[in-house]
This record gives sequence, C-alpha cells and structure tokens, in this order.
Amino acid sequence: MTLKLIIRRLLFLVLVVWAASTIVFFIPRLSSRNALRERFGELARTGGFSPADLEKIIASMQQQFGLDQPLYHQYWTYLGNILRMDFGYSLYRYPSTVADLLAQSLPWTIGLLLVTTVLSFVIGNLLGAVAAWPRAPHWLRAFATPFILLTGVPPVIMGILLLFFIGFRLKWLPLGGAYSVGVVPNFSLDFVLDLLRHQVLPALALIFGSVGGWVLSMRGMGVTIQGEDYVNFAEHKGLTGGRIFRDYYLRNAMLPQVTGLALALGTVVTSAIIVEGLFGLPGIGSMLNLAIRANDFPTIYGIVIFITIAVAVLMTVVEFLYPLLDPRVRHS
Repeated sequence: MTLKLIIRRLLFLVLVVWAASTIVFFIPRLSSRNALRERFGELARTGGFSPADLEKIIASMQQQFGLDQPLYHQYWTYLGNILRMDFGYSLYRYPSTVADLLAQSLPWTIGLLLVTTVLSFVIGNLLGAVAAWPRAPHWLRAFATPFILLTGVPPVIMGILLLFFIGFRLKWLPLGGAYSVGVVPNFSLDFVLDLLRHQVLPALALIFGSVGGWVLSMRGMGVTIQGEDYVNFAEHKGLTGGRIFRDYYLRNAMLPQVTGLALALGTVVTSAIIVEGLFGLPGIGSMLNLAIRANDFPTIYGIVIFITIAVAVLMTVVEFLYPLLDPRVRHS
C-alpha cells in the first residue's frame, strides 16, 4: 500500500468526521426549541425559583456554553473543541465534562461490544461454512439452521425475550444492572462472578441477534466457492477434507465477511448501545438515555460525535488491514 493511498484514505476519514460533526451541529439548531430553557424550566417547576432567576440562569449558561455568540463563531469553536476531544460540560451531571462521563462509561461498552462482536463473527462464520460444506456431518449442518431463523430478530427484541423468559420467568439470571445491589466493586472472585452473571443476558442478546446474519451470508459464500477451480483442483490433488476446508474453502470465503464486518460496525455499535439501555448497564447506552430524558444536549452531541469518529476510524483500520488478509488485493 503506497503512502499516497494512505494519505488519501486518512483525508477521506477526516472528511467523513467533519461532515458528520457539521450535521450534528446544524440540525439541532434548525429547531425552534431551546434545550437550555427546557432543561432549566423543568428544574424551575420542581425547585420553585422565580422566573427572573430562571432568566438569569439561562443567560449565564448561554454565555458559558457560547450560545450568545454568532453562529459561525460557535461553529469554529465547536470544531476546535472536537479536535481536542473536548465536548464541553454535561448539563445533567454538571460540573462533570462529557469527556469524563465517556471515560467512565466507555470500558463497559467496549468490553460488551468486543466480546459479543468477536464471538458472533467467529461462531456465525464457522457455522455458516459448515452448513454449506458438503462433507460436514448432517447433524452439524442442521445445527446451523436455528441460527439462520434468528436472522430477522433484532438484538433489542432478542434482549426483551431473554429478559422475560430467562430473567423474569425462570429467574436463572439477573434482570439488569452491572452487578448486584449492595455489592461494592472490588477485585475478588465473588465480585467478578457476580459481574459476569449480569453480563450474560445482554451478551446473549447481541450474539443471538447478529450471529444469524453471519451464518446466512457465510453459507451463501460457501455455496458459491464450492464450484471454484482452486477448490476442485485441491480435491483432485488428493488433499484431506480438513485442509481443503481450512486453506481453500474457509479462508477465501472469509474475505467478503471481513468487508461485511466493516460495513456492519455502525449497526453493531448502535445495537450494543440500545441493549445497554435495556439492561441498565452503566455504559454509553445508559448515559445516552439519561441525557435524552434530561435534555442534556452537550452529552448527546458528545456521544453521537464520539460514536461517529470511532466507527469511521474502525472502518479505515479494516480497509488498511484488508490487503494483508488477501494478498491478491493490490493498490496502485
């Protein structure tokens, strides 16, 4: 891969982040609603301070957040803050910054997302490859069929079903939360086991909600590859079935799946955030739900922009890695 191509891809990444950030900045400002007035209006109704005090508070907060400046000045300040990963202060958790809240929530989201994405990708592709491999045992090929039936079930619906049947009716696993009520986080084995028990249902919701798509797409790729010349040549050479499956069949069928993984990253991240909110995990999903209910627009902006940047960077990394996975791909 040439230096010119790397620079071009990085410039395209910057363009994507800039376009997404610009959309996030301007679209809310097309509305006539005033998020600061709505937020502090709710506090005034519950707190009982006078309308004059409310106007003073709103004017002070507009000055602090730079909303009293011209729009172009707000925009340039906004872009400069994004370059520094400074998303401002949270209205709901003031004086905490959005960056601090992201730092607290991000490990939970990354842990859940990393484990479920890897497991669903590996399990789905292996089952899909076995389902299309004619030499595989019939019982093993039939084992992939139930996962294909789950293709049309979104992770959030799967989470609700698991929550009701396994958590509520059977009471095998906790209904939600990161760990049991009253437990103090520590490094003991009991706390780790309790923590893992609370992650099982959201992890299963994400895995079952996405593994069917990988099984179906991999099965289609496997059926297509069976008639390729290099597979037939390997069979006529007398190679063992296991080596043909691993080196000629699975390896080539996996290449489009890696591309599909890059394209699906946005959906995967969004599903994880929704499932987090459903199970009450202290990740980005729960933080976004609280910010929406509290009209905390700086936090909403920060989360949306951060997710956009993360997905764009991951897609760029996958694009850089693809020539290493497929030596036939050459950029010039």
